[in-house]
Amino acid sequence: MNEEIENFDDEELYIHKTIAVDEGQSPLRIDKFLSIHYKNATRTRIQNAILTDSVKVNEQSVKSSYKVKPGDSITISLSEPPKMPSEIIAEDIPLNIAYEDDTLLIVNKTPEMVVHPGFNNYSGTLVHALAHHFQNLPTSRNGEMRPGLVHRIDKGTSGLLVIAKTEFAMQHLAKQFFDHSSERTYYALIWGEPEADSGTIDANIGRSLKDRRVSAVFEEGDFGKRAVTHYKVLERLRYVSLIECKLETGRTHQIRAHMKHIGHPLFNDTTYGGNQVLRGNIFSKYKQFVDNCFEMIPRQALHAKSLGVVHPKTKEWMQFDSELPEDFKNVLEKWRGYLQYN
Repeated sequence: MNEEIENFDDEELYIHKTIAVDEGQSPLRIDKFLSIHYKNATRTRIQNAILTDSVKVNEQSVKSSYKVKPGDSITISLSEPPKMPSEIIAEDIPLNIAYEDDTLLIVNKTPEMVVHPGFNNYSGTLVHALAHHFQNLPTSRNGEMRPGLVHRIDKGTSGLLVIAKTEFAMQHLAKQFFDHSSERTYYALIWGEPEADSGTIDANIGRSLKDRRVSAVFEEGDFGKRAVTHYKVLERLRYVSLIECKLETGRTHQIRAHMKHIGHPLFNDTTYGGNQVLRGNIFSKYKQFVDNCFEMIPRQALHAKSLGVVHPKTKEWMQFDSELPEDFKNVLEKWRGYLQYN
């Protein structure tokens, strides 16, 4: 296995805490109060959280001028991008930009690109490309670079990502992902044909107890976190199927782990066993055909096709769609052609 699991879920980019105000607390503006409790959060970052209703006192939204009182219960949620190396060297890597304004950027990621630096991926990532594209991505914590990532997609998965270009946008977008109010649709090619034309997988996902590089499904007990994937069959191709997946949650490898769990691993997913002939008779002609398909799409057949978010500044709903990349389209056509003559 040559893949390292990314070390955060999308929702882990958004921390959530509750503070009980001491009985001896004197009246103090809530933005000042929270700045004291969060040494690494700037006053602006705290105020952005208040503006996006990410701070509540006794379950009610407040303004920055609200003065905390003894006995108040304060909940706060802050965007928390993944930690990066202190120095990111900008790299002139081409980006497929689907949309850009002064607030956000929509990127159509190529499958081979990794989103952020990590083990075995110290350069050539989306973050390095973004550093070259523009200089003022949101940063925090004593100058450590924390680009405006509010979600991510795996290496080997292609498709749409939204990047925040301001601190306010990062907080606003991260809250949408945390609240499940954003919309994400993926296309996947899976082994086999599901019995039903549509369904929902509601099963906890967490790091495997046997191999921490892999996500595992836990049906019972307290392991993992709740994960919900809705799927719909778009095309049945006898041995494989094209499906659409809509995510409610953003767990690491969610679609890949869920589809394996129900017996339909993603086509050519080396991490979850999809890189073997799982349907059809193993005879030389058919196996050679499948091997040719693996060569055509040398990665898991998963594409983040559409993305919908509320624009942080205009408050308008924005919907983006992308075409399937060439390798994905080509392997679909190859399967369709195979069925015509076999």
